Amino acid sequence: MDFEFKQEQRQLGDAIRRWIARDYGVETRRATIASAGGSSDAAWAALAELGLTALPLPAAQGGFDGDAVDMFVVMQELGRGLVVEPYFATMLGARCLVLADAARFAAQLDSVAAGSLKLACALGERQSRHEMRDIATRATRSADGWLLDGEKKVVLHGAQADVLLVSARTRGAQRDEDGITLFALAADAPGVTVTAYRMLDGQRGADVRFDGVRVGTDALVGAEHGGWTILDAALDWGAGLLCAEAVGAMDALFGATLDYLKTRQQFGAPIGKFQALQHRMADMYIHLEQARSMALLAAVRLSDPAIDADTRRGAVSAAKYRVGRAARFVGQQAVQLHGGIGVTEELPAAHWFKRLSTIELTLGDCDHHLLRFMAQPGFARDEAALSR
Repeated sequence: MDFEFKQEQRQLGDAIRRWIARDYGVETRRATIASAGGSSDAAWAALAELGLTALPLPAAQGGFDGDAVDMFVVMQELGRGLVVEPYFATMLGARCLVLADAARFAAQLDSVAAGSLKLACALGERQSRHEMRDIATRATRSADGWLLDGEKKVVLHGAQADVLLVSARTRGAQRDEDGITLFALAADAPGVTVTAYRMLDGQRGADVRFDGVRVGTDALVGAEHGGWTILDAALDWGAGLLCAEAVGAMDALFGATLDYLKTRQQFGAPIGKFQALQHRMADMYIHLEQARSMALLAAVRLSDPAIDADTRRGAVSAAKYRVGRAARFVGQQAVQLHGGIGVTEELPAAHWFKRLSTIELTLGDCDHHLLRFMAQPGFARDEAALSR
């Protein structure tokens, strides 16, 4: 398939790339990572000014009705620029609100679009690994709502968020899809304890504990016991965005490695002239382009309003698996081709590699998505056809 971005999408990508080149260089990123908050107010304001915080939101709530392909353009450039602001976390939280009831959460979504409200999704737990339906956190009915008890692990930008989207079990067994309920509550609500830390890739994570947190009926996101349908669709959308970010990071890392091979001298010649290294670069390029194609296919599928859940899951898992494999190969090869300097903090290559490694583990690693893809209806019939 010959896929071409629309003119508006190309212009948006160019605008983001110019902003990163002008205002978000390596030194700015290092200063942001080292700061107490782990993000930059000026950078966040710039993202809002570019319209990125409003892009995927409905027009009725101050957004631009952007689809997953529009977001592919954005995330690809943010991946290239190694932007550490809580953009992905906020957009994933906003996606949950949109899927639940955009009109009901109009005030919150308006604030997200304006850049004045940051969100985070508190979903994963110690035992859940990549199964977000494995939930031990409990929401118990009270006179005026619920009491929330439990702990969430590795909440992306949990300490930077104003509002947390929390999954809790309101009935059923720990791994049941039925009985999951989503809540939106203030990050500083009484009984909420946030322990922040810096992750491998420089972004911020947090462990969030809930001890008898009172949650009113107005905090309910979607139907009681019916949160999994929202969560399942939102997480697939988020995984598609991560695939796009990984493609941007791989593209930048490939370009930096190619430049290094053209300038690094050995035995009186650039090492890029050695055929063995040219073969490795060719393999990296193949992995990159295959990952780009699968990530784009997932974005196109996610942009189709008529897509069914099985097709969506299959496309996303296929992309996340292929992108994850490519990220590992491209990252490892780039580090080796750079030599010892490839793992130093001074070189951007190390930061791209760390970000790619983190993306591969976020919202399901390669093994998780391979098994998920194989579990989709029709896979066994396809295998039977191939065996003939």
